[in-house]
Amino acid sequence: MYAIEYQRAKSIAEAAAALARTGGKALAGGQSLVGAMKLRLANPGTVVDLSGLAELKGIKKEGDALTIGALTTHAEVAASAVVRQAIPALAALAEGIGDRQVRNRGTIGGSLANNDPAADYPAAVLALNATVLTNKRKIAADDFFKGMYETALAADEIITAVTFPVPKKAAYVKFPNPASRFALVGVFVAQTGAGVRVAVTGAAPHVHRSSAIEAALAKSFTADAAKAVKIPPDSLNTDLHGSAEYRAHLVSVLAARAVTAAG
Repeated sequence: MYAIEYQRAKSIAEAAAALARTGGKALAGGQSLVGAMKLRLANPGTVVDLSGLAELKGIKKEGDALTIGALTTHAEVAASAVVRQAIPALAALAEGIGDRQVRNRGTIGGSLANNDPAADYPAAVLALNATVLTNKRKIAADDFFKGMYETALAADEIITAVTFPVPKKAAYVKFPNPASRFALVGVFVAQTGAGVRVAVTGAAPHVHRSSAIEAALAKSFTADAAKAVKIPPDSLNTDLHGSAEYRAHLVSVLAARAVTAAG
């Protein structure tokens, strides 16, 4: 690990000022950043710890929207009666992240800011058409994810919460890497008031929507309709875990399973 300067923020404003001044990185649960630092894949110079900011934690439902604070852990989302009642698919997704240690330290805000290509939460945010709230603005899901480990966040911008519209139906199904539990491919299907949205993680360099499966499910919200869609492998990943062709096949299969799970 490279030498770093550690700062523990006492407020969101103080954290943002420190990030702007130092060009460092915000630390939430540390499950992504600390691991990268240990492997010398990241050298932030300054780490600004957000863990003491109580205003970034919590879960609440207001009307037809569910808001989750950025520092809320995966375990808290998975166990929340409010989440399980409003969006059961989101609670199930959180319960399937990593292992128990990761779920009790990792946070929703940290996962989204990191935007790992195989992370689970980005698929939920994109499929549910969520809004990412920061200390500066509101960012629509379709505008938030920009590329591999790249988001719309500015250097001194901090995620404060995420607001999810409650869908009519939703489900997330993934084929997990047995070691890391990251998604080799994961598909989140949501039937919302604005139509069907399908988000895919793990298959490509970054999370993305599948317009082909969305179109098929808009006509017929059935597993057969999803499974019949042939996904082109051209822009998908090939690595030691699976070829692009294999991932393309999984996208349709998992989308069909998600539709069945959604009911």
